[in-house]
Amino acid sequence: MSDINIKITDREGVTHDVIAPTDMSMNLMEVIRSYELAEEGTIGVCGGMAMCASCQVYVINDPGLTEMGDEEDAMLAEAFHVKENSRLGCQLHIVEDMEGLEVEIAPYP
Repeated sequence: MSDINIKITDREGVTHDVIAPTDMSMNLMEVIRSYELAEEGTIGVCGGMAMCASCQVYVINDPGLTEMGDEEDAMLAEAFHVKENSRLGCQLHIVEDMEGLEVEIAPYP
């Protein structure tokens, strides 16, 4: 049980060094919300169910994320502003292997 360091670039282009706990069953979307790095109502609109893509991020540095699941892949297939390195923050559960992760929050549709 430890905390990890993540760099998150917000929608204004400002990079934030954040500390995320690995022992609270949080996902990246929840970390972004807890640090208030996205305007309220523009991230996690569906509550983390992989149904809206409002928590889409671009992975800049991947320290070894888990593979994308079918639901995440299907949602990104219908989302706006998708890039090859797009992932849904709600599907990225905070674990020690994510130490050094760097992401940029995608534009809100």
